[in-house]
Amino acid sequence: MSEDIIENGENTAENAAEGSERRHLTTVEHAELLLNQDADIRARINAGATLDEAVDPNNAKLGDLSSYGHPEQVQMRVAKRAMMLKDGIEPYPVHLDVTDTIESVRAKYDGKLNAGDETDDVVGIAGRVLFLRNAGGLCFVQLSAGDGTKIQGMISKREIGADSLKQFKQIVDLGDHLYIRGRVISSKTGELSVFATDWAIASKALQPLPALHKDLNEDTRTRKPYIGMIADENIRNMVRNRSKAVASLRRTFDDHDFIEVETPMLQTVHGGAAARPFTTHMNAFDLDLYLRIAPELFLKRCLVGGIDRVFEINRDFRNEGVDATHAPEFTMVEAYQAYGTYDTIGKLVKELVQKTAMDVFGSHKVTLLDGTEYDFGGEWKQISMYDSLSEALGEEIVPNGGPDNPGTSVEHLGAIADKLGVERDDVENHGKLVEHLWEHFYEDKLYEPTFVRDFPVETSPLVKGHRSKPGVVEKWDLYVRGFELATGYSELNDPIVQRERFVAQAKDALAGDEEACDIDEDFLEALGVGMPPAGGMGMGIDRLLIALTGATIRETITFPLVKPLAL
Repeated sequence: MSEDIIENGENTAENAAEGSERRHLTTVEHAELLLNQDADIRARINAGATLDEAVDPNNAKLGDLSSYGHPEQVQMRVAKRAMMLKDGIEPYPVHLDVTDTIESVRAKYDGKLNAGDETDDVVGIAGRVLFLRNAGGLCFVQLSAGDGTKIQGMISKREIGADSLKQFKQIVDLGDHLYIRGRVISSKTGELSVFATDWAIASKALQPLPALHKDLNEDTRTRKPYIGMIADENIRNMVRNRSKAVASLRRTFDDHDFIEVETPMLQTVHGGAAARPFTTHMNAFDLDLYLRIAPELFLKRCLVGGIDRVFEINRDFRNEGVDATHAPEFTMVEAYQAYGTYDTIGKLVKELVQKTAMDVFGSHKVTLLDGTEYDFGGEWKQISMYDSLSEALGEEIVPNGGPDNPGTSVEHLGAIADKLGVERDDVENHGKLVEHLWEHFYEDKLYEPTFVRDFPVETSPLVKGHRSKPGVVEKWDLYVRGFELATGYSELNDPIVQRERFVAQAKDALAGDEEACDIDEDFLEALGVGMPPAGGMGMGIDRLLIALTGATIRETITFPLVKPLAL
């Protein structure tokens, strides 16, 4: 960063003292300021300064831009990096002779050595420094593998020499990745250790770690999840359990002869769900596009093409609210089975969830973060949306079966909603009001796994009508611990009825419904080629982890989206 940026008239210490506002730096200006500070530290080290002499603890040289500079701890680590380079030591070497893992050494020797025992087994290991005690002629360091497995390293003046020990004490910090080579021993206190004959910095950490004996605050957990992975076993386990869950789902689908495919994330027409999409623009075609809200319409095209059992684990994007179970970017699995129904697909979902619980936790009974147990085993309850709503209201709510059988009127449903204080949408119809009322009574109260069946036709434009109940479609939602985990359909495959549903949705969109689907003529043409009867399902991977662990959605997503902090 040029000196005039630091020393121009509006940024002098006098102006700061007079209460002038803190100057806003662009990202480039801020990055250049830090680069210049790094370069100044290195220049002082190269000129013979000590570590203490090389740093500017209060960033006094930056004047009223001092708050933008490196904290003292970071400056000290930058100075150590500079000292390593001056001495010809690579702070980020390409290769180290790592011959063993911390996990493998632990597995081989845990419980097999008595205090003071030594072996002739020489290992080369590396890990992150989580504890460091520099005292006299013997230093102790705790190294951690990525999964949290730890081992002690012992650095002795007698073994590596005075100069090497002095260098170790001078440049190694908490958070560094450190390589040590030496014999496997048990210390006098019985701690499994590697008695080093060689050591090297594997990667110099310039940012200090937080205090590992304290719980991380929520801001650090969400903005810097990599810190959470280092500091919190629960966060590391969530990443691994998520991977196990996805692998389990794939195995179950494979057992049932499903084929995994990939469908477009950029789409010319948003559809497959009722949701508000994100929009973007493609310069090459000068075309506005939507980020995918669901893969449904493309997966159904696969059914048309003869892929009778198909699934996708997909990233979806919905421009909606954020809470404990909703995120703007999330992962979902959708699957479609030719000649299946919402009954057969319900059995598949039950198997998917139960096998995932078994594969990840070894049991259908899982222990949630609050210590309570939740049981995914056994048979799952089933209720009807209309029957359960009628029971809650004490009067029969009749589906809208068409002009000759209009069912319970919108006006009457609206009056009930107003009386109960149920929030209503700007654009309402029979089906939406039925769902709002049902959610008022049941949504957060269905604790055990429960299939809620047979939804209003107005809210389910891609679902086949019920074979015996006019105005109702063959759809279920699976509720677990008070939230929706999955949904399943008997899929609509009549092109004429599908066009009618799309037109009704498009009219709702014109009336102001931002979640209504658009008319997808290409999909209608594909249906015209002929799609077999099918059952389909969708389930959020993030929500599956919520159900299995009791975490929030931010805790299940490895890198959740957060609003950036201003400079």
